[in-house]
Amino acid sequence: MTIKNKEMSNEKNQTVSEFFLSGFQGNQCLRIFLFCFSFLIYCGTICGNLLIITLVSASKKLHTPMYFFISQLAISDILVITDIVPNLLRILLNNGATITFIDCITQLYFICAPEALECFLLTLMSYDRYVAICNPLRYSSIMTSEYCVILSILCWLFGFSIVLIYIINMAKLFFCGPNIIDHLFCDIVPLLELACSDTFMIHLAIFFVSIPGIFIPTTIIVVSYMSIILAVLRIPSSNGRQKAFSTCSSHLIVVSIFYCTIFSVYVVPTKDLTLSMSKILSLLYTVFTPLINPIIYSLRNKDIREVIQETSHKCVVW
Repeated sequence: MTIKNKEMSNEKNQTVSEFFLSGFQGNQCLRIFLFCFSFLIYCGTICGNLLIITLVSASKKLHTPMYFFISQLAISDILVITDIVPNLLRILLNNGATITFIDCITQLYFICAPEALECFLLTLMSYDRYVAICNPLRYSSIMTSEYCVILSILCWLFGFSIVLIYIINMAKLFFCGPNIIDHLFCDIVPLLELACSDTFMIHLAIFFVSIPGIFIPTTIIVVSYMSIILAVLRIPSSNGRQKAFSTCSSHLIVVSIFYCTIFSVYVVPTKDLTLSMSKILSLLYTVFTPLINPIIYSLRNKDIREVIQETSHKCVVW
């Protein structure tokens, strides 16, 4: 009995070296449909965001701060969906798949870092619209190309460094029990549920990271749009108000979609959500949002539509 007890205690003390991502457990037809659907979304997202990046880089008409930030947002969207979908396709094809602990932590990092980057970029874009509408005479002197590049670099550095605070602590967690993650990818919540060691420091780190990473950017966006709305309402003509507000409507839609999905996954209590609903909401901000962003900016943006038409016409003539 003593030897068996020692063996059992040794097994419990062994650290889990890999996890099993279950994904969507269902019949083969459903998984094949989800595989094809996810693959099409991935291809559409990559093509749409690459189109935005190419147009902004090639067309002088789009060499403005707003479109520069849109191209940076497109790069962030490509990083997020590339980190998620290829492994998701493998999970759907095999009805689940294993992932090593290191790969799991790496995937978590390259989900959280671009998402933090997107928060900062959306904040910059709201500030850009604030200056353009509330202080138009000084817009060109404030939002210079050098200033925009510096702000973008700071967003990238801050976004990819701030999440290291809790990613490093996540890597130090001890996993000794079940290794099945009933999710589509390695996310914070399901990993913390499997941890055998104390997670207080992780929750504390997440709280302190969320202040500069989510709450401060959200506050800046809200204040910026409150100022924009007040400035637009002071415009005497209805055409002027409509023109002013149309310049930031696309960004406002993207911000609303991004924050609604983020808050629905991480702020709404997970006990009130079924596992399937939690997975679907996770897909919304990691897979569907990167697809929707270029569609919104291309369909609702007159300048981008004109550049696409001019480019298409030149290709046809050539």
